[in-house]
Amino acid sequence: MRLIQNMSTIAEYPSAECPSKRVIKIAVIGGSGVGKTALVVRFLTKRFIGDYERNVGNLYNREVQIDGEQVAIQVQDTPGVEVNANGLNCTDQVSRSIQWADAVVMVFSVTDCRSFDLIGQLHQLVTRTLTDRSLPIILVANKADLLHVRHVDAQEGPLLASVLGCSFYEVSASEDYSQVHGAFHRLCVDLAKQQPQTPVNAASSGTEKKRSPLIPRPKSPNMQDLKRRFKQVLSAKVRTVTSV
Repeated sequence: MRLIQNMSTIAEYPSAECPSKRVIKIAVIGGSGVGKTALVVRFLTKRFIGDYERNVGNLYNREVQIDGEQVAIQVQDTPGVEVNANGLNCTDQVSRSIQWADAVVMVFSVTDCRSFDLIGQLHQLVTRTLTDRSLPIILVANKADLLHVRHVDAQEGPLLASVLGCSFYEVSASEDYSQVHGAFHRLCVDLAKQQPQTPVNAASSGTEKKRSPLIPRPKSPNMQDLKRRFKQVLSAKVRTVTSV
């Protein structure tokens, strides 16, 4: 996609290969069609395209400056979650993304009451998945520009966020980049402050320890030298035969 030409859709950076000292990992979860991919791409590229292939679940990476420090931000866009008679219907990727992440962004659309009703169950999924730790969680209401088809009252989002104990942002991925950037950037700043900085010496020493056990690769033989030695052996044999 040309849209993400300045990003890379990749597997997670190995820590030894990441050019930044810090990596911030964010999982974005929510119902289908709420605009998760649009939000992620808007934040990372400042661009908006209204039509995306649903339920792809790409991992995006980009290097940014936060308070003067180079930081790698990895954002996992997850497949949309649905509700059936047995409860939540979501892929294993959603749970794995929650376990992997440093923070979670829950998204609903103000034009879809079902996506709003889903948030409480998604919050429970996060807490069930992370039994040994807690993560920063923010709630984002998308498509705020679509006033003519709005079905979730403007007061419902902040009230739900207050009950769940998380920050709330109402944004429009299509109309206002500053709103989207403000929500994600504030989360990244808070995470960067929480993460300890990795000393450069420690990182380099770890790299050296990994390299030291490796057996040196043998040098390729010099073909000219081999030919010269072969001629010497043949000459010696000829001299021996002649003397006899």
